[in-house]
Amino acid sequence: MPECKLQENKSRCNCTYEPCSRKGICCECIQYHLRMKQLPACFFPSDVEKTYDRSIKRFIETYG
Repeated sequence: MPECKLQENKSRCNCTYEPCSRKGICCECIQYHLRMKQLPACFFPSDVEKTYDRSIKRFIETYG
């Protein structure tokens, strides 16, 4: 199994929620957000991510 590239992932993560314990741990982040019926911050441009509306509906509105 490949190792997590935590520092590399963190450098590309645009999540502005500072206390997030999943930053850089993409597999945990994706699982968490899917359980919440959301998508992770990295699926959104920075201006949309800052709204904290990470709903699938917002994703479709942004890219649809």
